[in-house]
Amino acid sequence: MLNILKIAIAAPLHHYFDYLAPTDFPLNQLKKGLRVLVPFGKQEKVGFLMELSTTSERPLSQLRTAIAILDEVPLLPDSIQRLLEWTSRYYHCPLGEVFANALPNSLRVGKDFKNSLKKAPKIHAAKINSKKIVINTTTDGALAKIIQLNTHQQQAIATIINSLGKFQAFLLNGVTGSGKTEVYLEAIQAVLDRGEQALVLVPEIGLTPQMLERFQARFSVPLLLFHSRLTEKQRLEHWLLSKTGAASIIIGTRSALFTPLLRPGIIIVDEEHDSSFKQQNGLRYHARDLALVRGRLENIPVILGSATASLESVFNARQKRYQMLHLPERAGNALQPSFHFVDLRQQKLEQGFAPVLLQTMQKHLQNQGQVLLFLNRRGFSPVTICHDCGWTADCQRCERKMTFHKKPAHLQCHYCGYRRPLDTHCPNCQGQQLFALGQGTQRLEQTLQKYFPSVGIVRIDRDNTQHKGSLDSLLKNIHEGESQILIGTQMLAKGHHFPNVTLVGILEADSGLFSADFRALERTGQLLTQVAGRAGRADKPGEVLIQTYHPEHPLLLHLIQQGYLSFSDILLQERRASLLPPFSYLVLIHAEALSASYPNDFLNEVKHQAKPYSEEVRLLGPVPSLLPRRAGYYRCQLLLQASQRKPLHRLLEQIIKPISLLASSRRVRWSLDVDPIELF
Repeated sequence: MLNILKIAIAAPLHHYFDYLAPTDFPLNQLKKGLRVLVPFGKQEKVGFLMELSTTSERPLSQLRTAIAILDEVPLLPDSIQRLLEWTSRYYHCPLGEVFANALPNSLRVGKDFKNSLKKAPKIHAAKINSKKIVINTTTDGALAKIIQLNTHQQQAIATIINSLGKFQAFLLNGVTGSGKTEVYLEAIQAVLDRGEQALVLVPEIGLTPQMLERFQARFSVPLLLFHSRLTEKQRLEHWLLSKTGAASIIIGTRSALFTPLLRPGIIIVDEEHDSSFKQQNGLRYHARDLALVRGRLENIPVILGSATASLESVFNARQKRYQMLHLPERAGNALQPSFHFVDLRQQKLEQGFAPVLLQTMQKHLQNQGQVLLFLNRRGFSPVTICHDCGWTADCQRCERKMTFHKKPAHLQCHYCGYRRPLDTHCPNCQGQQLFALGQGTQRLEQTLQKYFPSVGIVRIDRDNTQHKGSLDSLLKNIHEGESQILIGTQMLAKGHHFPNVTLVGILEADSGLFSADFRALERTGQLLTQVAGRAGRADKPGEVLIQTYHPEHPLLLHLIQQGYLSFSDILLQERRASLLPPFSYLVLIHAEALSASYPNDFLNEVKHQAKPYSEEVRLLGPVPSLLPRRAGYYRCQLLLQASQRKPLHRLLEQIIKPISLLASSRRVRWSLDVDPIELF
């Protein structure tokens, strides 16, 4: 009799737990994926039914009975369940944790889904126009401004529409300002015409209001947002509206990938190159990669869009795994900006600015253009130093320099978040001459207020966009022309459309050219291209000034002269020669502890466990992490590398349970990262 339930529980354990079926639920109605409330130690936990069986490795007398079956039907459709099982296998994460990750918190802890579902029609009828729930059901899409599409856009749209109803991966690669969003909108309209839903993934919350505005102007259907700032009640309601088909378009960040849709029609991953799509803790999945898996399971097309595609996506397009759709021209009347290097070896900087940059800023401001200045370093200055003895303010928990923030005045570690008051004197020599060294965005703002006292200046970085609505307010300020100078970190480089920006100044272009991280050049090319792409996006011509000590750097020159796609081909040749991804595959096993010896000891034991299975896998390390100490924890890593995925996964399947049982594993915090993007 099939009365033994194999339950996956959200716990760091890579096996199912056996329970006897409750007597008050018909056995013939038990289905895979149902939530089950079970006793677990001294607690009660919600698990997920994975199998029915007649046997157990434990004696039946020792099996506990499940408390309750919580659902009549599985909450997640079969395609999402298969996606989660694939995710668990690929990322070697316990299945119960993966399933729990796909649900709103209230459903993870056993909230009655039937009662929640009963509210869904009321939510749909009474709150469909509420900005808290579903946005824009009344705007007449026909009122949206008609945009003339160019030939490349029309060809891309036709190709995508012809693929509806079947799986096809597209790489929509276009120069900045080429009108990728218009391609998305036309493709989504075709999906809506088929009575289906669209899922649009964006890398960060900051991009959702901008994209929402475009979608609101275009469509007269319910639009719904998914991101981390939703309340738990909103998250559950949004989830229900997606699952029941009440929302036609879902726009969300990384976690929206697992949202069930009643009638899935297309998945779009905007800015697919962005590292925010990779989860860096817990279940370390990549939303871009899983979007492709989901598209295949649901038999729908997936569009990966970017002006600076990841090398992995460029490689897959070159290998014909993806179909490349190229938009080589800017949309409308906009032209590509002109580029100029500012050789800092020939210019004397004035508080971070070359004179030629200040002069060019003055010219553009007089012509009623806006100026965007990019410095990927928030705060006032990165170093506080004693003039008398050379002491510097370091984080005692990370052994890294603390950044001086001026408003309010304090020192902050940008690695662990630790804050402390500003020193009034040197703790080493008691000297009084402490001064701030180097430039951050706050210092740039202060400097520019002196050079351009009558010009509106806005700064956008993580420090002044933490509060709800703050980023929206700053962006509105820019679009309404209240500020003529924009200062920002990479937040400003991510997909924003500023039609009146005619000059972009990149203050420090060199930091990524000589990094130990093999992905640094790729990220530098992406960032420079994206920032430069904010200039001249409308009728006014754009100009880009790049301050650098290495204007003759061959890759920098190639990027500017030949464009990002050609630049990425050069980087792929270098990766091939070095056998680095995508020409090999990596797994990073990371460990940290308050004792310096524990991480290294644990990883040496892991390496010993792995050696018998490592004939086709290189075991590199253990070595200290690039950031060897953070928040008081000493950190080490072991890197696994192979030319094929299968040997790596076979090895992990053999060692994942044994290393979890090591005594040394209980003395450290450890994680396993498949396809890491950060070797931290």
